[in-house]
Amino acid sequence: MFDQLFKRPSRVAVHASAPYAEERAEYLAHCAQRGDSRSTLLLKARELLWVARKLSVYPNLRITTEQMQAVARDWRGRQRAYGRKLSTHWTRRRFMDVAGAWLRFLGHLRRPEDSIPFQAQLDAYCEWAKHERGLRESTIKRFRHDIAQFLCWYDALGRPLPDVQVNDVDAYLAHRGNHDCRRATLHNISVAVRAFFRYGAEQGWAGQHLADAIQAPRIYALEGLPGGPPWADVQRLFATLDADRPRDVRDRAILMLLAIYGLRASEVTTLRLDHIDWEHDLLHVPRLKRGEMSAYPLLPSVGNAIIRYLQQVRRASVHREVFLTLLSPYRPLSRAALYGVVATRLALDARTIHRGPHCLRHACAARLIADGLSLKEIGDHLGHRSTSATRIYAKVDLPGLRAVAAFDLGELP
Repeated sequence: MFDQLFKRPSRVAVHASAPYAEERAEYLAHCAQRGDSRSTLLLKARELLWVARKLSVYPNLRITTEQMQAVARDWRGRQRAYGRKLSTHWTRRRFMDVAGAWLRFLGHLRRPEDSIPFQAQLDAYCEWAKHERGLRESTIKRFRHDIAQFLCWYDALGRPLPDVQVNDVDAYLAHRGNHDCRRATLHNISVAVRAFFRYGAEQGWAGQHLADAIQAPRIYALEGLPGGPPWADVQRLFATLDADRPRDVRDRAILMLLAIYGLRASEVTTLRLDHIDWEHDLLHVPRLKRGEMSAYPLLPSVGNAIIRYLQQVRRASVHREVFLTLLSPYRPLSRAALYGVVATRLALDARTIHRGPHCLRHACAARLIADGLSLKEIGDHLGHRSTSATRIYAKVDLPGLRAVAAFDLGELP
């Protein structure tokens, strides 16, 4: 691999004679196969040379993150080789990024496992929820996160799990409410913890009536307003995109799917190449909440934006998801990455409290209301299972509310 990257035999010899040459060559070949450019491969080869030399103190390369951080501190030898003073912060950070990716590829990096109190009970509940109740992976993941946080808080009290009282749960909810949680989040935490202790009662390690005594904060139906920006701000957002910038080309297609079709973030990240029927101009959207596919007509503007992204920006990949990261390794966008795509752009000019992908879904619904569509039609467009989820958008139909307010009852005594 080194003779393919470097032309001078002396440079090939330097890289081939350094520690872990076979492992470095294997990783570089993997990066080349997944689509890394030649300049990226050259940079990684040079960085890996320094990484291998510093990690040569570990004969088998099976190290922890802490051990890797320990050898990333002294860069006097590299400064002498470069002939100038280096930024130790950025040099150390670059070392950790390159070394971490290399060792993870080799399967040698040992990450310390997070210790969760009462791990056995939590794992057993998650398995039961998956196989017996049939909960989705996303729901189990959210429940697991909320329950684990409660268990870590409760473990600090130094009491066994069977001794949990409803006052402990109330104290935890008050603690979270005073720090970082709103009422809706506290409600979700209560639901997760209640389900956990209901399972515990069946297994015999929790009180029989504990789950029934856990009271979640009350959530009022339709109490809030949709948090989307005005449609004029959405149009201005699209006007700021640069048609020649790769990131903007990708983001235009993403923003169109969010704002025009009102897709959820999970529906955009799981959209696959075979979900687009170019022959019949159809877009098949995976509705994860309903467990089915919804077909939409593929608008020419959206289709052209996706085609331009696929032809000019998207790199060849084994992944079939439509939207990938722009930097190697090219992998499907996560929901967190999609949030960053939207939030960064909405923060510049849009008048909205919320800045995530879901606010564009609200903007889409508000625009459909303004265009005179019925709640049933809007619900079908957004993929709602019932019109009750769509009723909140009736609050933003200001022209309709003005017409109601202007209704003349005549002279009343």
